[in-house]
Parts: sequence; structure tokens; C-alpha cells
Amino acid sequence: MQIQPIQNEYEKEIVDLILNIQQKEFNVPVTLEDQPDLLDIENFYFKPGGIFLGAFINDKLVGTIALVKFNPEAGAIRKMFVKKEYRGKEFNIAQQLLEQLINYSEENGIKNLYLGTVTILQAALRFYEKNNFITIPKEALPSDFPLMKPDNVFCQLTLKPTK
Repeated sequence: MQIQPIQNEYEKEIVDLILNIQQKEFNVPVTLEDQPDLLDIENFYFKPGGIFLGAFINDKLVGTIALVKFNPEAGAIRKMFVKKEYRGKEFNIAQQLLEQLINYSEENGIKNLYLGTVTILQAALRFYEKNNFITIPKEALPSDFPLMKPDNVFCQLTLKPTK
């Protein structure tokens, strides 16, 4: 498996992977129109100081994770998705994606990571808890946190920046 930063050249693969998981697997009522960031990865993620990572097996995109840097010391985790057949400890893709994103965040002066998700994604919530994220009320989010409409559970992780 290989993890690397990806941009708009992988747009079709990214959209296919994410929408299939959101809509078909978990019935989350979200469309591509609700996620314009997927069609402008460079400007939405990279330009403000974030990153969009893809996990590849045999040159096929099997997982994603992204960081929106929404202020100098805080970032939001977005687009954490792994194809069903590549989930779990055997491949460890989600863990490796998260670790690379955390390393990138620490190296770039981010002190806090936040994320929003939906209650139906219980495995995702357990995964974040296992990685020391704490659940916080929506009111505890920074005022500039980029909210996504379907999200109803929020988590936070304090980092130790390396700079």
C-alpha cells in the first residue's frame, strides 16, 4: 500500500469512492452538490495549508483522508473513507491515513484537530476514540470550524506540534 497527497487529477476516483460509501453503504443523504470541495481539492484543501491523502493498492484508490486548515492552529479532518473490502486491522489503512495526517498537522503547527461525523458511523466513532479523540458538544467547536450539514457528532484531538 502507498499513501500520497492527491489532487484534482484523481477527482473521478475520489468522487466514486466517497459517494458510493456515503450514499449506497450508509444511506447518508449527501450529494456531490453538497460537497463542492471534491471538485476543487487544490483550492479547498491545499491552498489554505491542508492536505488530501489517498491510499493506493495496486494503483487503485482504496482510501482517503483530508485536512482543512481553518485557522493557523486548527484543522478539520474530512473525507476519511476506506473501501469496505480494505477496512480492518488486516490492511490497517484507516490507521495509516490518520497517522500521516496527524504527522502532517504536527509538522505544520496545528495544535488541535476536529471532526464531525454522523451517529450511524459507529465504527468510525470507535476508531477515533481509540486514537484519543474526545467527543465534544457542537457548542465547543471553534466558531470558524467548517460545519457539514449531516454531521451531528463532533470530536477533538490535541496535538503536540513539532515546530
